[in-house]
Amino acid sequence: MNDQLTPLLRVRDLQVGFDLPGGELLAVNKVSFQVRAGTTVALVGESGSGKSVVSQAIMGLLPPTAQIRNGSILFADDRKKGTITDIARLHRDGKAMRQIRGGQISLIFQEPMTSLSPLHTVGNQIREALELHRNVSGREAQELTEDMLRMVGFPDPARALRTYPFELSGGLRQRAMISMALICRPSLLIADEPTTALDVTIQAQILKLMKDLQAELGMAVLMITHDLGVVANMADDVVVMYRGRVMESGTREQLFRDPQHPYLKALMAAVPRFNMEPGERLVPIREIKSETGHLLAPTESDKAPVDSKKPILKVENLSKCFTIRQGAWLSSDESKVYALDDVSFEVLPGECLGLVGESGCGKTTLSKTIMRALTPDQGAVTYADQDGEIDVLGLDGDRLTDFRQKLQFVFQDPFSSLNPRMTVFDIVSEPLVIHGIGDDAYRREMVSELMKLVGLDARHLNRYPHSFSGGQRQRIGIARSLALKPRMLICDEPVSALDVSIQAQVLNLLKDLQEQLNLTYLFISHNLAVVDYIADRIAVMCAGRLVELAPREELFRNPVHPYTKALLRAVPDPSLDNPLDFESVMDSRCSIPSEWPAPFTVSEETHPRLIDLGDGHFVRADESALTLRLAS
Repeated sequence: MNDQLTPLLRVRDLQVGFDLPGGELLAVNKVSFQVRAGTTVALVGESGSGKSVVSQAIMGLLPPTAQIRNGSILFADDRKKGTITDIARLHRDGKAMRQIRGGQISLIFQEPMTSLSPLHTVGNQIREALELHRNVSGREAQELTEDMLRMVGFPDPARALRTYPFELSGGLRQRAMISMALICRPSLLIADEPTTALDVTIQAQILKLMKDLQAELGMAVLMITHDLGVVANMADDVVVMYRGRVMESGTREQLFRDPQHPYLKALMAAVPRFNMEPGERLVPIREIKSETGHLLAPTESDKAPVDSKKPILKVENLSKCFTIRQGAWLSSDESKVYALDDVSFEVLPGECLGLVGESGCGKTTLSKTIMRALTPDQGAVTYADQDGEIDVLGLDGDRLTDFRQKLQFVFQDPFSSLNPRMTVFDIVSEPLVIHGIGDDAYRREMVSELMKLVGLDARHLNRYPHSFSGGQRQRIGIARSLALKPRMLICDEPVSALDVSIQAQVLNLLKDLQEQLNLTYLFISHNLAVVDYIADRIAVMCAGRLVELAPREELFRNPVHPYTKALLRAVPDPSLDNPLDFESVMDSRCSIPSEWPAPFTVSEETHPRLIDLGDGHFVRADESALTLRLAS
């Protein structure tokens, strides 16, 4: 057979079954696809579709309860011309499989922090992967490891060799994982959701890195993802999976220009896009039916006229500085980092203010400060509703406890924010118990109403969180946050951990609840497409400062600050007509205030402030220099 025409990997009629107490579960059922040398194939689908099980079968990493029931996984080793190995027939712990795993086929995991050992340096972990597959001396291994770290973009590779994973940012940890996967120059790289946990700018940089390394090393990539924006910018061929089966496959051009299967069309309709029509809703694959009961119906005080121009939340000149000790444990060298630097904004009743920015920009510190989980160094936070005005930072004791009934929080990770030892009833009713609201009968009725409100079955109240999907757990978290009938919610990345179809469910639910219950939102996210869908106004944050604030339409039509422009350029659009400009997103200076061009530069000499450009559009800049720039 002609080696040029032989696929590097060919999966044929693969069936993988799990032996469970209730019987066998066929997680992968007659899946077939192929990966040609040097190309990128995207395996697309929701959680539970069988994508990761396919990758585990290819790598020989299936759990003990799983077995390949049928089919073949044919790997054409390009180092041994004419040799084709059926991985499905190899013993998963045998010598032949160990030589392929890591040496010829490598895997990048979804979460780099849990995949890297916290007890070993980055250099040791990469060297270990090299020494397992190649006979090299210690010095040669050191040089090859340093070269690979340089290749993946570490600013100081020699220092990175001695660095531990917890000392690295999310983007650098993912680069370390890529180094470990590529140190043996594999023919095939399997990337399992490689950018899901990353900010859009870091995600774009990692995608550009993978493209460059693929071209330089001549390897093929099997990318597992649910993000159609990533697929549109990376894949040559696409395979769409649902419940263990392939629904549709073809070239990227075929699937994006002319999708045929209803499931693929439904996935595309569930993705937030920048060009959505006014009033257009996302269409989740499975709609949530939300019902409002009499206990949750707005009261007379809720229906009282509200001054829509008087903010419900006002943040003024908020600053928070953290002191970081440098060097050894007993070292006296310290440095200060401003997590919040002169932050001011207002949230009007009934609106959704979107707060966007990269990890580490201060978004969560700001939300914790508003909730009084952190105390700022200076500034003021004022909350005002029908009951009057409250100085939030001046509250303590019972007054602070009472205030928290008005302002509640929806957390980012629905799994870690729910106590695994408590039933759903205990979780949702806990705020009522803590605040001493109602008797047992009231609490049971309220919890039942809350479950129906978020589209869950009240008969499942005695279940524990582990028996629910990610989207259902997030809805349980939303139900808990609404138990005290708050007037405002702070939503901290509430959909970042969810599949696109589940994300659409939760976003639509939040929009519906906002209308039904007269809620006000502060919605925190790093995904501008999500914020574009749900927010009325958007505030952009970088390095502890608000750099731009504007109505949603104005911000996307006329971004002024260089950081806002960089964020917009980095969002992968699920469209072939708007590809990512990878060259522009590789400029890391967009996140460094001292590197911003005048009049936006922030340094010891220049301290720009928020300037009103009119129509609610504000940008942080030097006023006189900005006036000259806009005039020219």
